[in-house]
Amino acid sequence: MYTHNLPFLKLFMLLSLSGFAMHISNPDPIVPASLQSLNLNGHFQFQNLTDFSQDFGNRFSYQPSSVMFPASISDISATIKHVYELGAQSGLTVAARGHGHSLQGQAQAPGGIVIRMESLRGTETRLHAGESPYVDVSGGELWINVLKETLKHGLAPKSWTDYLHLTVGGTLSNAGVSGQAFRHGPQISNVHELVIVTGTGDTVKCSAKENSDLFYGALGGLGQFGIITRARIALEPAPKMVKWIRVLYSDFTTFTEDQEMLISMEKTFDYIEGFVIINRTGLVNNWRSSFKPQDPVLASQFNSEGRKLFCLEMTKNYNPEDAETIELEVMELLSRLRYVSSTLFQSEVTYMEFLDRVHVSEVKLRSQGLWEVPHPWLNLLIPRSKIHEFAKEVFGKILTDTRNGPILLYPVNRSMWDNRTSVVIPEEEVFYLVAFLSSAPSPSSSLAKNENLEIALKKNKEILEFCHSANIGMKQYLPHHSTQEEWRAHFGDKWETFCRRKQAYDPLAMLAPGQRIFHKAPLPLL
Repeated sequence: MYTHNLPFLKLFMLLSLSGFAMHISNPDPIVPASLQSLNLNGHFQFQNLTDFSQDFGNRFSYQPSSVMFPASISDISATIKHVYELGAQSGLTVAARGHGHSLQGQAQAPGGIVIRMESLRGTETRLHAGESPYVDVSGGELWINVLKETLKHGLAPKSWTDYLHLTVGGTLSNAGVSGQAFRHGPQISNVHELVIVTGTGDTVKCSAKENSDLFYGALGGLGQFGIITRARIALEPAPKMVKWIRVLYSDFTTFTEDQEMLISMEKTFDYIEGFVIINRTGLVNNWRSSFKPQDPVLASQFNSEGRKLFCLEMTKNYNPEDAETIELEVMELLSRLRYVSSTLFQSEVTYMEFLDRVHVSEVKLRSQGLWEVPHPWLNLLIPRSKIHEFAKEVFGKILTDTRNGPILLYPVNRSMWDNRTSVVIPEEEVFYLVAFLSSAPSPSSSLAKNENLEIALKKNKEILEFCHSANIGMKQYLPHHSTQEEWRAHFGDKWETFCRRKQAYDPLAMLAPGQRIFHKAPLPLL
């Protein structure tokens, strides 16, 4: 399907590995009106594009020249093929935008074309409910809609993100991680098949057995090798109810040892996450509005102010007819844990209510004008052997409170991640996801600078500098780097494969420019 110019490939690799490609300036984009000649089922929009130059991070804003609203996969293919045929001299780039939940402009296309993937929502969702059930969905479909559709048949995907109002293609281009990852792996470990439109406009069906190089490259590939337009997602029987539990620890070592014990057990909880609480007033009492404490009197006397605490959050899925059995299983598991005895908080909700829990917070924050603010998030993967050194320096020294957002911290098993994908993770069998999920609302509209944002960014920089100086061996999840040398260090042994796949599937480097890994540039003279 692809022809390769070997001299150009060698030169491309040389430029990439030297870091030169990051600094090539893009030519001026073509006049977007040339796109109007395309025969599409969907349409282009050339004005009022501000919404497509923003994202959830609210820190970067790059205006595209146009936005394409596809009505079919062929619309995406025709558009990319057209831009490819214009050649490198046009400078025009293409970015797929899902729900706009990227943090640092990754789904933006400065002066280029943004493809609104959500335009394909609801197109031809097909569910197979056989011995190994799966569902075929659009890459632009939201996970919340996938859940609603599969639950109609008593089924659900195995692995999730904490927030479901994200597109399938968006999370599969990264990894898709939540508290089920210790057991099922990330979302990219639960995909049977993809349909991808490459950087040449070709539509390719791929799987572990067919076009496997593109299949594994696109999973966690940050959109660099093609646009995921359809995905076949593995399903399992869905429970009706969830027993939702939180307990508190005052000792970090005990907290991590209990987490690691739970993820190593065959019979354990179905979801395991943790988070860090630093100098947070009134947290325990706030929980009581939705979580029932085992001992209300002792719980009311537990004060979190001025302390470092660690919360272990777990769930056990069940159906009503199995409630008594599940209760015994939960109590047996809890008996193995060494949490502060007065801080057992429990709640029972439907499976849908639990999985869509973050959306409840979103609605509340939107009503207060606190959702569309800068989100200087930092997501790290820390090897188990370094997590205590990391925690000692970061929790309480670099960070003195968690008022501006939660800090997630929980272990996952490397064996549940497929090393053939583009995602890079620490080498150790157990590593921790540590997510600093800060919000930075401006303290006053009269201020010229957002001091909260500056403080959060400074803290992020200190954390990263410590990781490098202490040789923590961390990797960034949802990575953002400013130089190609940093990208090369990020991918490590996978860098040459990443570059080879880029040349094979997006030879003009026109896809996902917002990742800032490669820059579209005029072809070199050979």
